[in-house]
This record gives sequence, structure tokens and C-alpha cells, in this order.
Amino acid sequence: MVDQRIPWNQYFMAQAVLLSLRSTCTRLEVGATLVKDRRIIAGGYNGAVSGDNHCIDHGCYVVDGHCIRTIHAEMNALLQCAKLGISTDSAEIYVTHFPCLHCTKAILQAGIKKIYYLHDYHNDPYAIELIQKLGVEIQQVKLDPKYFEKLTSITK
Repeated sequence: MVDQRIPWNQYFMAQAVLLSLRSTCTRLEVGATLVKDRRIIAGGYNGAVSGDNHCIDHGCYVVDGHCIRTIHAEMNALLQCAKLGISTDSAEIYVTHFPCLHCTKAILQAGIKKIYYLHDYHNDPYAIELIQKLGVEIQQVKLDPKYFEKLTSITK
């Protein structure tokens, strides 16, 4: 019998999508899931520093075209590991959107070996160059609707 279960890369990407639903950013909802040995070690979404005002409540705090109130999903996931003392060396990250340059540098410095993303989003040429130079695998994941039909039935 053929395995009917959702493939690992779609399972972990779905977790990132679910995390993005917690985003407090009004400009882009992003989620990230950190995985090591097929186990989720952390998750994050883009939003304000804990205890600060959220963009959804007070608007974006924009400087030079960027909201400086928001911590990106990837950084939140990496910081959760740092706070809890969890190693990210040789881990994988699943992100709903292609990571920005700053997040890419943090991901690489944290020892992440594979980057999976769902949507292209301002794919920075230098970020791509760094990823390739350091030999980190990067792959776009497309979610297959057949694995998510059951989810729509739980709301009926």
C-alpha cells in the first residue's frame, strides 16, 4: 500500500502556515518552523517584541520603508531556541516566505542546513549568493491541496 500520509516537507510547511495565522503584522503574515531530526524544535511568527504594542492594534512603525516594530518569524524561532538552550546546528527551517537578507544571515550563522520556503518574496540576490556559497540547500515547497481537504471539513 502506498503511504497516504502527508510528506514531511508539506507537514512542516503547514505548521509554518498555521504559525503565520498568529502574526500581528498588517503588512505580511509570516510563519517559521525549525526542525531537527524530523522533530519541531521551535516556531515563530512576525510580530512585536513581547509586551510591546502590536501593529494590528497601533499601526506599523515604519522607518525607511520597513516596519521596525516587527521581529521576523525566522528570528523569533531562532531566538526561542537561544532562550531555551536548543541547538539549531544542522537543523532545517520552513518559512512561508523567502527569508529577507538579515534573516538569511541569521539562519546561516545558526547552522541551519536546509531552508524550505512556500512563497517567493523579494528574493534578495545577495541572500541567494550566501546560501549557495555556504552550501545550504534551499527548496520551494508547494502544498498539495489533497492533504488539506480534511482541514476544511473540521470547520463545518
